[in-house]
Amino acid sequence: MSKTQTLYAAFTGHLHAALDALEASGSLPAGLKRGAITVEPPRDSSHGDLSTNAAMVLSKPAGMKPRDLADALVAELTKLESVTSAEIAGPGFINLRLSPAAWLAELRAIGELGADYGRSTMGGGTTVNVEYVSANPTGPMHMGHCRGAVVGDALATLLEYAGHEVIKEYYVNDAGGQVQVLARSAHIRYREALGEDVGAIPEGLYPGEYLIPVGQELAAEFGDKYAAAPESEWLALFQAKTVAAMLVMIRGDLALLGIHHDLFSSEAELQASGKPDEAEAWLRSKGLVYDGVLEAPKGKTIEDWEPVELPLFRSTQFGDDQDRPIKKSDGTWTYFGADLAYHFQKAQSADALVDIWGADHGGTVKRIKAAVAAMTGAEGDPTPFEIKLVQMVQLLRNGEPVKMSKRSGNFVTLADVVQEVGKDVVRFTMLTRKPEAQMDFDFAKVVEASKDNPVFYVQYANARVHSTLRKGLAEGGFTPSPEHVELLGEEELEVVKLAAQFPRIVEAAAAAREAHRIAFFLGDLAAAFHGYWNLGNDRVEKRFVNAADANLTAARLFLAVQIGQVVRNGLALLGVEAVEEM
Repeated sequence: MSKTQTLYAAFTGHLHAALDALEASGSLPAGLKRGAITVEPPRDSSHGDLSTNAAMVLSKPAGMKPRDLADALVAELTKLESVTSAEIAGPGFINLRLSPAAWLAELRAIGELGADYGRSTMGGGTTVNVEYVSANPTGPMHMGHCRGAVVGDALATLLEYAGHEVIKEYYVNDAGGQVQVLARSAHIRYREALGEDVGAIPEGLYPGEYLIPVGQELAAEFGDKYAAAPESEWLALFQAKTVAAMLVMIRGDLALLGIHHDLFSSEAELQASGKPDEAEAWLRSKGLVYDGVLEAPKGKTIEDWEPVELPLFRSTQFGDDQDRPIKKSDGTWTYFGADLAYHFQKAQSADALVDIWGADHGGTVKRIKAAVAAMTGAEGDPTPFEIKLVQMVQLLRNGEPVKMSKRSGNFVTLADVVQEVGKDVVRFTMLTRKPEAQMDFDFAKVVEASKDNPVFYVQYANARVHSTLRKGLAEGGFTPSPEHVELLGEEELEVVKLAAQFPRIVEAAAAAREAHRIAFFLGDLAAAFHGYWNLGNDRVEKRFVNAADANLTAARLFLAVQIGQVVRNGLALLGVEAVEEM
């Protein structure tokens, strides 16, 4: 194995070499598509170390029985020095057992590659635009935004590690009615800063105290110029000023989580530049937008509904249940029309798109996917586009719902949560469940120092590695060394076998756009490491530091260091610091 090739990649190469040999001998037809072939651990570890579905995948196009093809592959694969046995299971799966030397070589590879262990070139430099957070710029970040922010940011980091160029984008919805409401709310705080008793904030406006400093800044800049002026004189100005202030606040809140976007795209600027008109014209030229009348909404009678001709996108051609208007009756763009143009713009600068949305937007997934398929499909293959829906998080304290924040007006701010439990706890916890699954965030449980808390358990694995190294130095000057790793036994190799899955987990997680798989893997690896470490509590011969055997101690310390390296690599993908002491 070369320095840059990890075990699963190496055996994938060996498998393809075996298939090449069968093609060269005429035992297998040439040119068969191999994209669906996998090399992975068998579901039951008692069946072996590696398993491949190659015979199952290729038998039908090859016109062969799966077991016949499997027999031919086994004959080739058993020629490898690192393969100690190969067995055919079920209808044609091949299970391989590897020599201890193969796993020890992988352990050394972790040491050689260090922070690059797991890094992949599978992305081939293709550009992926990941759009996440994209909260309305009407206030500070709250915990409703937090989970999507972490999911999107971890995914962007994962895709970069897997060989993609990544654009991290935030779409600023600064062209709708909500930012006019924001400007009116800021105007009240502006008058308040000038000394006026504004009383209670009117219903329908934003009551949060976060607008008080915005009002003070407006008062300092404009004096009383707009205090009694008609709305038409100040609305657009206050809207622009307040949105800019909100974006400064939003960037600061996201920075608390270690999140920094490459691009903030303005909906208002998008519309001003004529992008929606450009998208509409392009779609009309393809016959995908037409002027028509929507069906009456269910439950409406002709008396309380008036048919209006609108420009409609033919989303039914792409699986939607009805065609969708891209403009309102007053000529302004619908949310869908503006969103369509925005994705049209994104698709022009990326090879693939990923959107991270709140689950409450699930109803619009089908139509925006239809739009993207239409806009990018006519000139060639559609730009790959995925939408990941993220469920809300319920905040608890010892099982009881958390009260709202005064500063925000009606929600718990992200800054409050990060200040209480820390960035790393928030980030890791948000990735301990699939994004589409409901999540409880209990302030007491997420900081609990127990194996039931995955944040603590994984962090403790790296801290335990470092405490073990300190113990080795203190008790005999022992240091890690790969020189005698052949002294490691089967129990130690089981931990290596799990760590060796990290590169394939990275690629699988990147391909599926699922960063939470890294957190799941780290939980499994931490459990395996702690499990082995705990053997030493009852069996002295299993302790990492054994003063009676310097060579074995050095080998076990080397093992510990490499497990720590994999943990650190995984945590880095999640944006979580690997602590050395707890």
